[in-house]
Parts: sequence; structure tokens; C-alpha cells
Amino acid sequence: MTDILLAIPCFNEEANVESVYARIKADIDFAGLGIDPEILFIDDGSKDQTVQVVKQLAAAHADVSYICLSRNYGKETAMVAAFDYFHHDAMIMMDGDLQHPPVLVNDMVKLWQAGFEDVYAKRNQRAEESWFKIKTSKWFYELLGVLSRTPVTPDAGDFRLLDRKVVLALRQLRETQRYTKGLYNVVGFKKAAIDFDAAPRLHGKTKWSFRSLINLAMEGITSYTTTPLRLSTFLGFLVSGFAFVYMVYVLIKTMIIGPDQSGFPTIVVLILFLGGCILISNGILGEYLARVFMEVKNRPLYFVEEKKTHEADQQKK
Repeated sequence: MTDILLAIPCFNEEANVESVYARIKADIDFAGLGIDPEILFIDDGSKDQTVQVVKQLAAAHADVSYICLSRNYGKETAMVAAFDYFHHDAMIMMDGDLQHPPVLVNDMVKLWQAGFEDVYAKRNQRAEESWFKIKTSKWFYELLGVLSRTPVTPDAGDFRLLDRKVVLALRQLRETQRYTKGLYNVVGFKKAAIDFDAAPRLHGKTKWSFRSLINLAMEGITSYTTTPLRLSTFLGFLVSGFAFVYMVYVLIKTMIIGPDQSGFPTIVVLILFLGGCILISNGILGEYLARVFMEVKNRPLYFVEEKKTHEADQQKK
């Protein structure tokens, strides 16, 4: 039998946990695929009864385990906790709201058994997402593709099957400012895609606010590429070149025609333009400097409040 870990990060998903487990058991042909599963719920500091529901599931079903983080660290860090715990042949990462259909796992496992090491689900349609969110997401991926040497695959999220060697590679990447969708391509390995239509959330509302999506986009750009720093350098050269050409123009004009007294609006515009360029460049530099500041602290990525896992049970024996 092949050991596979199904890792499910959760934040305030009390209404979905039992349904997710039921769908996993009903839709995935574990016996036919020769899989011995462990279903791991990673609670990311939920404020509702998610932990209690997960504990009840773990008490009733031997294949359920859980890790409760000490506070809400965010999904990116919750996935790191799953990577750190992993001791299986492969891992399947999926959300806890049933927008990721468990039935696709059957095809993922078959592709993995055929030799692929990173089998990811690519969304064709996004249920319950506005036109604005879909468009901005598309523009973000296009921008990141232009800026980065290793483009991120559009519409491919964290719903994927990862071979053991991929998980061990990801485990070595310990940066605190994480953009895991980019890290999948950083580590490489043989990839295959499965198309699917994202279903509506079973219960509750999305935890991704507009502000959190902006923060994730900033993390993606600053954690995945240094191109903005290079662009600010090019902007500095461009503005300096423009200023030099304008200086030569003013000098020649003064020598031929004489001094011009009506230059106040031009001076104001130039000062505001140059000031804006300086502030933008300083802002870009500040974003990277802040991330360096967080990295050099070398703090642990997370702390665990409690857990019940198969590994812990084996250690007790």
C-alpha cells in the first residue's frame, strides 16, 4: 500500500470539516488505487468550533489526524506545517471548503503513478468570483510572468499532488515571506495539469478579503522576483537622462535667445515628478528591506499548540 497524506489547512471551517471528510471517503477510490491515506487537518488558529469538530472526527476515525497552530499564521504557513510533518510517499494539498473536488484525486494519483511528480489542478471557471477579481488575478499572473524568470502557472493553486521528493525540496525553503505558488516552479520536477471547474463554497464566506489578496500579490512579486528593484534603477537613469537633455536644451536656448523668466510652472512640475520617482523607488526598496529584516530574525515559522498524528501515535508505541 502507498502512504499518501491529504493535508487540509482550515480557518473557521466548522461547518465544512465533516462534509469534506465524507466527500473524501466517498469520492476517492483508496482501495482501488492501493492507497493508505492519512487525512491531516491543519487548524490555523480558528476562532469557531473547527478544532472541536476535527477532534471528534479524529476520535471516531483512525485515518484522521490534526495539528493545531498556536494562532492564525495564514494559509502559506499552515502548508509549511504540513510539509514539516510529512513522512509519506506523496502529499495531496486541498482546501477545506470543497471548492477543490476530491474526485479529482483519483486522476491525480494515476498521473503520479505514471511518473509525474507535481500534478496540479488548473481552474477553468471560478464560481462565486466577481469579474473584477477574475480580471485582476489574470493581470497579476501576466505581470508576474513578465517580471520573473520562472513564471507562475496561471489558475493553478494549491490543489495538487506532490511526490515525496517535491515535498522534501519545498521543506528546505524556509523563508518567512512565502508565496508557495511560485515555489512550486522554483523547485521544478515533472509536472502535469488537470483542468477543473471550481465549485462554490459549501458553507461560509471566503477568508480572502481584497486587502489580503493585495498583500498576497505583494508577497508574490517581492518574494519571487527582484525585477522591481531593477526597474527603479532604470527609472533613475531615464529621469537623469531626461534631466540632462533638458539642461542642455535650456543652456543652448539661454545662449541664443537669452534668459527666460517664465519657468515657474516647469520647475514645479519637474520637482513633483522627480519627488514622485524618488518616493516610488524608496517604497520599492523599503518593501525588500522590510522582508530582509523579517528574514534575518530567523524566527520559527509557526508554533504548534497541540496535535494528534499517526507519527505521534507510532512514537508512543
